[in-house]
Amino acid sequence: MTEKIALTPTTHTTPPAKFSHGVRKGNILQVAGQVGFLPAEEGKPPTPAGPTLREQTLQTLANVKAILEEGGATWDDVMMIRVYLTDPSHFAEMNETYDRYFEEQGLTQAPPARTTVYVGLPKGLLVEIDGLAVLD
Repeated sequence: MTEKIALTPTTHTTPPAKFSHGVRKGNILQVAGQVGFLPAEEGKPPTPAGPTLREQTLQTLANVKAILEEGGATWDDVMMIRVYLTDPSHFAEMNETYDRYFEEQGLTQAPPARTTVYVGLPKGLLVEIDGLAVLD
């Protein structure tokens, strides 16, 4: 039986509840919902990358990428992404930021499937993203 491994990159703080930022079992890697917090600083509370959707989306994607890398994956291994937005009017801007990000990352294979839903998040947070990767 394959062992389940919890993933917490050095850029992340310990989760505020009993969950993992990411979990890998065999060739499956699940990234928990990430938000746009800047990399962790010892003894300081998490801080959003900025007040704008663009700033938070880019940092959120960087946080997802850090967990993918911690588990030995890349964006090319990602099969599914879920985006959670707090405001439906942010959809077009998030798509533009998302598309540009993946162009700059040089995604070489087919883009992952994606679902976008609207949710409530803690005050000041505008976007959350999770992902599922399958490694060779």
